[in-house]
Amino acid sequence: MKTRVIAFANNKGGSGKSTTCSNLGYGLATKGKKVLLIDGDMQLNLSLSLMDEETVLSYAENGKNLYMAIKNQEDLAKYILPTAFANLDIIPSSTLMSSIEYELFSKWQREFILKKCLKSIIDSEQYDYILIDAPPTLGGWVMNILVAANEVIIPVEATPWGLFGIGNMFEFLEEVKNINENLKVTGILVTKVDTRKSYYKQTIESLKEIKDTPVFETVIRIDSQIEWSQDNNKPVISYKKSSRSSKEYLSLTDEVLRGENE
Repeated sequence: MKTRVIAFANNKGGSGKSTTCSNLGYGLATKGKKVLLIDGDMQLNLSLSLMDEETVLSYAENGKNLYMAIKNQEDLAKYILPTAFANLDIIPSSTLMSSIEYELFSKWQREFILKKCLKSIIDSEQYDYILIDAPPTLGGWVMNILVAANEVIIPVEATPWGLFGIGNMFEFLEEVKNINENLKVTGILVTKVDTRKSYYKQTIESLKEIKDTPVFETVIRIDSQIEWSQDNNKPVISYKKSSRSSKEYLSLTDEVLRGENE
């Protein structure tokens, strides 16, 4: 199987991109898949979901982070770090990612820089999955991430504001496909579902109306265990496997694994 490179993107913040990326990555790792996570957001949430703040900041200070690799256009293989979890590695982010758009602006073929930096890792086929957490924007850096990926998962929160801007997201994806025609939407994942409220059903129905775009059968409900797991720098599947959200993320893992046969 060729390496599946999956980006997690949504131009609206708070949709659950980082949480989904870390838990899907961990879920795949527990299934024996070799997984590399790439934190592309200056907020460091993906990095902090697997490592404590002191460790993350130390990597930022010693240059062992994604920002330095992209700035210097270096092979990302040199920036891979192990996590405390089997089969799961990471390239952490840095707060300096806030200036990545400026760094990219004057570069030749700037939309392809991340793709080029990832080439040796993908060619080596040492990972079954590379999962990239994108920031909640639609600029040149997110373009870079989507050009480097062959799939994208779009988490959408089941709230009145959750669908805000989803049209802009799909317009942006069409622009990306002018450069990366093989990019496909693996699915929309509905997150932060409160089953006591009927709005989530309306959210799902609205999303299913988007042409040629699958919606995952799994939904992720609101669960305080997710916040506790984040406070302990662990995916919720690792923190409390018996929790509702853990079971839901494992269900999502199974849905993504079924895509290997498509």
